[in-house]
Parts: sequence; C-alpha cells; structure tokens
Amino acid sequence: MKPLILIAIIFALAVQPPSEKITELNPTLGKLIDKSPEGEANFVKRLKLCEALWAKTSKGNYGKLSKSERNQLKNCPEDEDYWGILGSGCNWYCGGGLETASASSSLSKQGNVTYIAKNANDLNYKTAWIEGVSGYGIGEYLIYDFPPENPRITKIIVVNGYVKSEKAWNENSRVKQLKVYLDERPLLLLNLQDTRKEQIFTLKQLIGNGNRTNYKALQLKPRWKLKFEITDVYKGQKFDDTAITEIYFDGTDVH
Repeated sequence: MKPLILIAIIFALAVQPPSEKITELNPTLGKLIDKSPEGEANFVKRLKLCEALWAKTSKGNYGKLSKSERNQLKNCPEDEDYWGILGSGCNWYCGGGLETASASSSLSKQGNVTYIAKNANDLNYKTAWIEGVSGYGIGEYLIYDFPPENPRITKIIVVNGYVKSEKAWNENSRVKQLKVYLDERPLLLLNLQDTRKEQIFTLKQLIGNGNRTNYKALQLKPRWKLKFEITDVYKGQKFDDTAITEIYFDGTDVH
C-alpha cells in the first residue's frame, strides 16, 4: 500500500468520533407471576363465594355471618381479574399509554390464541407476543408508538417469557437482553434475568416530552417511538420461539 494512502486511512480513523456508549441497566425483581389455568379456575370459584358474601354485607347483615364466612371474607380478592396486571386504582395509564404496538414478526395464530404485538402491552398476564421467524428471534423487535403529550416514563417493567403457566414458560424461549431505541436512536440495553418475576428497570433519564406548560403546543410536537429489539435469549426446553408477556411502564405527569 502506498504511504500516502496508508496515512490517509489512519488519519480518517483517528478523526472519527467515538461511538456513543449505550447505558446498560439491570433490573430490580418484583413479584413472582405464578399463574395457571388451574389457578384461574380456583380464583373464579372463590370469587363467586365472595360475591355472595358481599351481597349479604351490602344489606347490613355482617353480624349474621358465621365465623367461617367472616374468615372467607377476609381472604376475598380485591381485584376481579385473575390475569390483570395493574389492578384497581389510578396509575400511569390513567393519563396515557401507547397508542399502537407493532412487531417485526409474530407467531401464527393457533386456534383462538394469538401472539400479536399488542399482547405485549394489553396489561394481561395470559397473553404474550411471540416472534415469528425461524430460530430464536435475534434481531426481531416490538415498536411502541406514543402521542407527543404522553406522560413521561420513569420505569420500564418487563414480564419475560410466556407466564400463563409454568409449563409454557419453561417450554418457550425467553429474552436475555433487549436493546431499546428511542426514535431509532440506540438508548438502552436491558439485561434480563431468566425468571418469572417482574423485572423493573428504573431510568436515569425520563423518556418523553418534558416541557408541559403549554398543552396545545405539546400536542403539536412529533410523535415518539420506543423499539425493543431481541439481542440475546435464554433457550426454551421445547421451542425456539421467544416470548415476552408484557412490557409496560410507570412514570410521572399523571397525578
């Protein structure tokens, strides 16, 4: 190679700006998602008994309840949805939430069960997005689309794998790492553990529009998107299909 060409190449490499380092986050583990069809059946049975007790107490007959009925009443579920994630009361989703979810691929529907993108943000433990390509889905992704006025995000919560049952979770593959993009710009690497517990990633910088004093002006700003790309997986015992039950959020600008 001619000396002048070699010098030019070395100079070009030297003046290139350093690649931007992506922040890596490790999760705080939340509650174990120990769900199953059998658990749902027991929940429904217990809920029916509770509804009968609630009907009695609403008529002022609490004093007429037996000791066993009072004990049953103490153990009645506060929520009426076995698979629901958020429960009752106000939360970040009271003030917003993404408008659409899409995916690079999705596993084909099996009977009445779907594996489409919106399953990953339907706030339901029973459904999941499962990528639909051959192999373990490395490079496949979800995209969440937000209106400009959406409340800002302070936490990303991931429910990894297919948690509708322990069997489904073990048989299907799970995500080991997600690369997060904000409007196609690499933003975060989320290092996921191989667990059925919720995984909570607390952000160092909020995601979303911060100047919120003029709401009409805020609504005119560009929409923004978050992309979650699978970069590594934990292999399932039976299937190479990689599942994510839920990616949802907590944040500010709501209360």
